[in-house]
Amino acid sequence: MRYVVLRDDDTNALTPVECLERLYFPFLERGLPVNLAVIPMVSTSAKRPDGRPEGFLFAKNGGTETLIPIGENPNLVRYLLDRPGYHIMQHGYHHSLFEFDDGFPGDTGYRLEHGTQLLQEAGFQKPETFVAPYDRFCRASLREAAERFRVISMGWFELRRLPRSWWLRYALKKYLRRPHWRVNGTILLAHPGCLLSSQRPCNTMLDEVRKSIYRRRLTVLVTHWWEYFDGGKPNEPFIGVLHETAKWLADQPDVKVISFRDVAEGKVPLG
Repeated sequence: MRYVVLRDDDTNALTPVECLERLYFPFLERGLPVNLAVIPMVSTSAKRPDGRPEGFLFAKNGGTETLIPIGENPNLVRYLLDRPGYHIMQHGYHHSLFEFDDGFPGDTGYRLEHGTQLLQEAGFQKPETFVAPYDRFCRASLREAAERFRVISMGWFELRRLPRSWWLRYALKKYLRRPHWRVNGTILLAHPGCLLSSQRPCNTMLDEVRKSIYRRRLTVLVTHWWEYFDGGKPNEPFIGVLHETAKWLADQPDVKVISFRDVAEGKVPLG
């Protein structure tokens, strides 16, 4: 059996409900869990590495608030709570660029805990999985996150970004050629890049997804909801690929789509 965790990043207080519904109704209809990495208090001035505004801000519509907690969009919160197929993770704090990679020394613990508090105040369960913006951690912030979350989802692991007490475990993981590993009760999951991305050709995307899933026992499949709506305009071919992916995943008897909670509870093998 192959296992797949669908991870969608950057849901926040400015996310239009209709965008998520358009993308993920085919998954929810088929009983496939969708894991949303939610920004607890989005920064309306968040920038990409090239200096452009983050793509998930296209629905800002001239608002003047600089930080908006997820709970300030009750329609979005109600929509997510009413659909049990969505599983909520914590995605950074306000998604400033590389905010967990030395950007705010000394207050990592506060940002992790206050982010969790904001999600719970909005009505969500306490998140068990953490995703850093751009999957970037420094050594100290990774240690702090591992102390508070059962699962951390990242793109890859670098020795220089790992706490020194983890090095032996990391060396064993490398020797055994395992993509995922565990440290002190926290599960660390790698992913093979953003296979569902507007930067990739639509005509080969699903084939690459299939190949990746059959290369490993457990695959974290990463995408970003806003990439399907360039400036608010639906990218129909790309949306079509996502919906084809939902159908393919549901139709495979040897592929099972799971949640990060399933991983945290030890219901699937990591190897």
